[in-house]
Amino acid sequence: MRTTLRSRKRTATIGAALTAVLALALTACNGDGSALGSTQTGGTGGAGRTDGTGGAGKADQSAGTGTGGSDQGAGSNTGDTNGGKVDMCRSGVLDATAANNTTDETNGVVTVTFKNVAGADCRISGFPGVDLKTSLGDTFSVHRNGEQAAPQILKEGETAAFNITFPVNNTGGSGVRLTDMVVTPPNETEPFTLRWPAGTLAVTDGEGDGKMEISPVSKVSDSPAG
Repeated sequence: MRTTLRSRKRTATIGAALTAVLALALTACNGDGSALGSTQTGGTGGAGRTDGTGGAGKADQSAGTGTGGSDQGAGSNTGDTNGGKVDMCRSGVLDATAANNTTDETNGVVTVTFKNVAGADCRISGFPGVDLKTSLGDTFSVHRNGEQAAPQILKEGETAAFNITFPVNNTGGSGVRLTDMVVTPPNETEPFTLRWPAGTLAVTDGEGDGKMEISPVSKVSDSPAG
């Protein structure tokens, strides 16, 4: 059974949110990496279980209110919005999966995919909410990358996805180990909890290639229907 966690969205940079975590990580690494800047923690999710595989997650519709993603900054319509008459894609009609698509030794990519598993079309637009949990029990939120978001229509069986980009830990130290991510679809409050499918994060000062960001949700080309 898959359960979900609620999360409160925070707007904190990875450099700011991980200070306390990285201080312990650096001690374990005998000084590998550099320290972060000021301290500020992100939102925390509620108690629950993950699917434990990094695969599909299912939203819990009995959960209370949370801080979800947003369509703020959405661009012009793509011609696939049916005049705004289609309901938003709610967590109850979506499945979520996460996969490691990293191909670079410096910058990592984790892709989160939402699939419409209901019979009716739904509309998805904007940025999701993403809170990441570390092995030390801390939680921090991920910033948006500033790209334009555009509304998309998902038919049954079709998918939309977004990327989480992060600095790969190739320093030789243990870095920061992530365990789970609490992902909330745009304009929703019910989150999915998924296992973090990639490696550890490098210990950085939060600048340059140390930036961690999320992209807006975009429809996957040629998504299979049904």
